[in-house]
Order: sequence, then C-alpha cells, then structure tokens
Amino acid sequence: MINYTNIFVNEGMTYQEYRSLINELLLNHKTTGPDDSDAMLHYTKMNVQRMNRVDKTVKLNDTFLDVLGAVKNKYRFLVISEGWCGDAAQIVPVFDKIAASFTDKFELRFVLRDKNLPLIDEHLTKGGRAIPVLLILDEKGNVVKKWGPRPDILQELLAGWKRDSSDMMEIAEKLHGWYAKDKTQTTQQELMEIFRDLA
Repeated sequence: MINYTNIFVNEGMTYQEYRSLINELLLNHKTTGPDDSDAMLHYTKMNVQRMNRVDKTVKLNDTFLDVLGAVKNKYRFLVISEGWCGDAAQIVPVFDKIAASFTDKFELRFVLRDKNLPLIDEHLTKGGRAIPVLLILDEKGNVVKKWGPRPDILQELLAGWKRDSSDMMEIAEKLHGWYAKDKTQTTQQELMEIFRDLA
C-alpha cells in the first residue's frame, strides 16, 4: 500500500529544487536516473532549455483560470518525472504555473521515477513507466485524479510515428515540433476537464 502523503512530504521536491537538482547533476556530467550516457546528457541539456522556454512563455488561458478558481478544496500535486524526459520538459512548467497561480489551493512536489519504482508501477501507461505522471491527492492523501504522460492526441500521433520509424531522433523532433506549435493549449484543455470535476 503506497503512502502518498509520506512520499509527498518526505521525498517530494519543489519545482525549484527539481530544476536545481537537474542543473547540479549536469555540472557533474550526470542526469537523473541511472543512465549518464552522452545521449541522456544531451536530452537533459535540451530539456533544461525547453523548461526555461516554457516557464517564460506559458500562460494559462482564461477559461482554465476560471475553472481552477472554482476548485473548492485543497489538493496536492505529486508529479513523477525525470530530467531526461522530453515530455516532462514540455509539461511540468504547466503544473508549476497552476500551483503558483493558486497557492491557497494547490501544493506541488516532484519525485524521480527511477527512485520510486513501486510508485510508478502503480500508475503505468499501457504497461510502461511513461512520464510525467500527475497525481492529484486530496487532503487525506488519496489519489483523486491522474493525468499523463502526454495529451491523448499526441499519444496517438506518437504511436503512429513509432510504427513508421525506429529513428528516435526523428520521432523526438516531431514530438517537440508538436509541442512548440501547440503552446501547451492541449495540455491545458485536458487538465481543465480534470479540474472541472473538482469544482
């Protein structure tokens, strides 16, 4: 039985701590997780740039802000992520923006997937340990909503790209091209539906 409150309180990092950890590891030619290969370091460096860009540009749309404003109770966001994950780089700044915009309602913490395998194994996507995963906890520590690892439409596109090609660099280029054009709007739309249920 997973004690989500214990993980949130005792292992969870703030967004700033998560970002700082990734930066510190990079200075020592490491990334989060067990694989410090050149490829993983490259992904992580790119993802730091992506997070910086999304941090600066993400703007929650007015409808989403209204929905968030209508949420009645307090919730904790427990995010399972890793510094090398491209989807996470495009998405976790949105979680931070939500929590930072409504500090009276939401508290955000991050844990690393590869240090919390029993946790991610409770929240697999089609049998895989795909991230990021957002777990929304109520005040009793129960998971009331889950979202991730990426918007549904992109999940479908990605499956198609993987059927058509085994070139992961080409697939990553398409993935990040999609995120760049979308400007977090599809992510916000899907999250809005979740938060509507909490209003």
